Amino acid sequence: MKIPTQVQTAWVGGTTPLPPFAVEVTAPEPPAGLTFAVAGLWWDAKGDWTRAHGKEGDQDNAAYWYRRAGKPVCREPLDAEWLSIARDLLG
Repeated sequence: MKIPTQVQTAWVGGTTPLPPFAVEVTAPEPPAGLTFAVAGLWWDAKGDWTRAHGKEGDQDNAAYWYRRAGKPVCREPLDAEWLSIARDLLG
Protein backbone atom coordinates (compact mmCIF):
# COMPACT_ATOMS: atom_id res chain seq x y z
CA MET A 1 0.00 0.00 0.00
CA LYS A 2 1.26 3.43 -0.82
CA ILE A 3 0.71 6.40 1.47
CA PRO A 4 -3.05 7.06 1.62
CA THR A 5 -4.24 9.71 -0.82
CA GLN A 6 -5.60 11.78 2.06
CA VAL A 7 -2.11 11.94 3.56
CA GLN A 8 -0.56 13.03 0.28
CA THR A 9 -3.26 15.68 -0.07
CA ALA A 10 -2.43 17.07 3.36
CA TRP A 11 0.93 18.25 2.05
CA VAL A 12 -0.33 19.45 -1.29
CA GLY A 13 -2.42 22.21 0.20
CA GLY A 14 -4.88 20.41 2.42
CA THR A 15 -5.59 21.54 5.95
CA THR A 16 -4.86 18.31 7.84
CA PRO A 17 -1.63 18.59 9.82
CA LEU A 18 0.20 15.27 9.78
CA PRO A 19 3.69 14.41 10.96
CA PRO A 20 6.68 14.07 8.66
CA PHE A 21 6.86 10.32 9.32
CA ALA A 22 4.04 9.85 6.82
CA VAL A 23 6.15 11.12 3.93
CA GLU A 24 9.38 9.44 5.02
CA VAL A 25 8.34 5.88 4.20
CA THR A 26 11.21 5.48 1.77
CA ALA A 27 13.58 5.17 4.75
CA PRO A 28 14.42 1.60 5.83
CA GLU A 29 13.18 2.22 9.41
CA PRO A 30 10.68 4.63 10.99
CA PRO A 31 11.96 7.82 12.61
CA ALA A 32 13.28 7.37 16.15
CA GLY A 33 11.01 8.11 19.06
CA LEU A 34 7.68 6.98 17.63
CA THR A 35 5.28 5.17 19.92
CA PHE A 36 4.55 1.52 19.16
CA ALA A 37 1.15 2.43 17.68
CA VAL A 38 2.49 5.27 15.51
CA ALA A 39 5.36 3.09 14.29
CA GLY A 40 2.70 0.55 13.27
CA LEU A 41 1.00 3.22 11.17
CA TRP A 42 4.36 4.06 9.59
CA TRP A 43 4.98 0.42 8.65
CA ASP A 44 1.45 0.16 7.26
CA ALA A 45 1.98 3.27 5.10
CA LYS A 46 5.18 1.63 3.85
CA GLY A 47 3.18 -1.48 2.94
CA ASP A 48 4.81 -3.84 5.46
CA TRP A 49 1.74 -5.36 7.11
CA THR A 50 3.76 -7.88 9.09
CA ARG A 51 5.76 -5.19 10.88
CA ALA A 52 2.63 -3.05 11.13
CA HIS A 53 1.12 -5.91 13.16
CA GLY A 54 -1.53 -7.05 10.78
CA LYS A 55 -4.18 -5.72 8.51
CA GLU A 56 -7.04 -7.91 7.53
CA GLY A 57 -10.70 -7.91 6.65
CA ASP A 58 -11.85 -9.64 9.85
CA GLN A 59 -14.70 -7.40 10.97
CA ASP A 60 -15.26 -9.28 14.25
CA ASN A 61 -11.62 -8.85 15.22
CA ALA A 62 -11.70 -5.18 14.24
CA ALA A 63 -14.87 -4.66 16.30
CA TYR A 64 -13.12 -6.23 19.30
CA TRP A 65 -10.19 -3.80 19.06
CA TYR A 66 -12.46 -0.80 18.53
CA ARG A 67 -14.39 -1.80 21.68
CA ARG A 68 -11.09 -2.10 23.60
CA ALA A 69 -10.19 1.41 22.41
CA GLY A 70 -13.62 2.75 23.38
CA LYS A 71 -14.26 3.87 19.81
CA PRO A 72 -17.10 3.16 17.38
CA VAL A 73 -16.23 0.71 14.62
CA CYS A 74 -14.97 2.49 11.51
CA ARG A 75 -17.08 1.83 8.42
CA GLU A 76 -14.90 3.88 6.07
CA PRO A 77 -12.40 2.55 3.49
CA LEU A 78 -9.04 1.45 4.93
CA ASP A 79 -7.21 4.59 3.76
CA ALA A 80 -9.74 6.80 5.54
CA GLU A 81 -9.52 4.60 8.62
CA TRP A 82 -5.70 4.94 8.58
CA LEU A 83 -6.01 8.71 8.49
CA SER A 84 -8.56 8.73 11.31
CA ILE A 85 -6.32 6.58 13.50
CA ALA A 86 -3.32 8.79 12.70
CA ARG A 87 -5.27 11.89 13.70
CA ASP A 88 -6.36 10.29 16.98
CA LEU A 89 -2.86 9.12 17.87
CA LEU A 90 -1.08 12.29 16.85
CA GLY A 91 -3.68 14.95 17.52
